[in-house]
Amino acid sequence: MKQILLGLYALGALCACKVVLSAAPTYGERGSDLGIQVFQQMVRSKPLENVVLSPHGVASILGMLLPGAHGETRKQIVSSLRYKRNGPYKMLRKLHKNLTTKSNQDLVLIANAMFSQKGFPMDQTFVATNKANFQCESRSLDFSSPSAAADNINAWISNKTKGHITSLMKAVMLDSPLTRLVVLNSIYFKGLWKSCFEPNNTKMRPFTAGDGDVSKVPMMSQLSIFNLGMASTPQGLRYRVIELPYHGNSISMLIVVPADEDVSLSSVIPHISTATIQSWTKLMHMRKVRLLLPKFSADAEVDLKGPLMALGITDAFSQDAADFMHLSSEPLFVSKALQKSKVVVNEEGTMAAAATTAILMARSSPPWVTVDRPFLFLIRHNPTGAVLFMGQINQP
Repeated sequence: MKQILLGLYALGALCACKVVLSAAPTYGERGSDLGIQVFQQMVRSKPLENVVLSPHGVASILGMLLPGAHGETRKQIVSSLRYKRNGPYKMLRKLHKNLTTKSNQDLVLIANAMFSQKGFPMDQTFVATNKANFQCESRSLDFSSPSAAADNINAWISNKTKGHITSLMKAVMLDSPLTRLVVLNSIYFKGLWKSCFEPNNTKMRPFTAGDGDVSKVPMMSQLSIFNLGMASTPQGLRYRVIELPYHGNSISMLIVVPADEDVSLSSVIPHISTATIQSWTKLMHMRKVRLLLPKFSADAEVDLKGPLMALGITDAFSQDAADFMHLSSEPLFVSKALQKSKVVVNEEGTMAAAATTAILMARSSPPWVTVDRPFLFLIRHNPTGAVLFMGQINQP
């Protein structure tokens, strides 16, 4: 019988604001596109819920499994990610370095690890490739004590996500005597707004949820210059795009909200891809506006097995068809693929922007842009095009 390869993602917390284009797609965009497709499948079944996912995290875990895959299993992963057949590892190494460089200024911590059963023979080339490409740690655990092993893995996740995600792994997931390997990816991001929202300006204002219910929510407000534009789907449905840069300028939050009240967010989301995002740059212009945006938080634990299989990655999850011969001499398959994400967005930011805001408030009456209906957000690393997080917010 084939042994179980348990691939799990622990995707960290995004804490926005704590004092708190069209060339060939980059490798960041290729991987993110697969993650966006997973997100689109998720929201199709949850059109009225808050959903959050890390597209880059989905690509990262598949990228770590790739050096161990062979034959049709490898072909399906490479094809779904649109990677070049002869080893994308040099580009993945460069992508990881670009995402975690200190020049971003905003904090992006990406940590990867493989926890293997004591005595499990992993191919050393597989281990070395992941260490080189993803700075992936390799540790051995005794899965015959599932509670202790789960506690050990959760402690690692908690440490790497600054305590924001603490309980992804459950002992029951490790209960099988066939468990051999747990693969983990963790992303933690903390950004400071380039132009902060003053807490004093946050007021309770109405927000119309996806189901039509109206409730009052804390709505942040600021008068500043933002990049914004109007785009439309191939069906002619118009939507507004607003870019909120973080203080290092390499990472931005993009807000997407339908322009017309009778257009649902779920009719816009299927149109989104990294090519769409790239096209927005030509449509957007800097304008002085009064922006009203809800404070919001969302967290979600997602089973990725179904969406990935629907996107063509089927053999990896099949006990009969999986081929990971470059990972181990023991036959393996992926039994579970999970991701847990948490997003917190609030007003806090650097005071350096306050003087600019004060100057802008001196004259004229600029238009108001109010995000008071369901919206999509994306956290994008602009130099690489990688989408670190995305989410559908129906109720802040």
